[in-house]
Amino acid sequence: MLQAILFDLDGTLANTDPIHRQVWQAVLHPYGIEVNPTVYQQTFSGRLNPDILQDLLPHLSLEQRQQLSQAKEAEFRRQARAQLRPLPGLIELLAWSKAHCLQEAIVTNAPRANAEFTLQTLGLTERFATVILADELPRGKPDPLPYQEGLRHLQVSPEAAVVFEDSPSGIRSAIATGILTIGVATTHEPQHLYDLGATLVISDFTDARLSQLGLLC
Repeated sequence: MLQAILFDLDGTLANTDPIHRQVWQAVLHPYGIEVNPTVYQQTFSGRLNPDILQDLLPHLSLEQRQQLSQAKEAEFRRQARAQLRPLPGLIELLAWSKAHCLQEAIVTNAPRANAEFTLQTLGLTERFATVILADELPRGKPDPLPYQEGLRHLQVSPEAAVVFEDSPSGIRSAIATGILTIGVATTHEPQHLYDLGATLVISDFTDARLSQLGLLC
């Protein structure tokens, strides 16, 4: 019996990745790094900033990479403030979830400031009492730890939960935890998400096939 829904944040509650890619491109241009859509999907999507910058700019000091990461996220928040909108159907799904007394959580690789900003901008801060920040755990996605922590906080089993995820790292994390995972194809091709093990892949939360899994019935 379904008891909880766990959501990723970026690319799942809202299609934030186009903004992230644009900001990464501006930040990394002085270093001669081109962030086109393919590079973004392969190198950036769903990953922690320290891992991204360690791979791309290993010659910088840890402090320099931290400063670059902070500057990037501050610019993201500046640009996103006027652009963020909930993914179509999200508000209706949350209303259905509340009506069925399901627990909810956010499980994200985003830094705390970004997670708080995004939830506030979408008007969902009060909605999610449980927010798991992989950035503050020993290991982030694709490791299963973030979703294991989500289940622990909600006190539910993997079999009693469902996850919505858009990134390969997030899908790997959720599936490794044993949770039924629905891919959200905002940034990656649907077939790629199916190949990773997603049970269903949707473009947004208006997809009628969600009813086949007992959601939005």
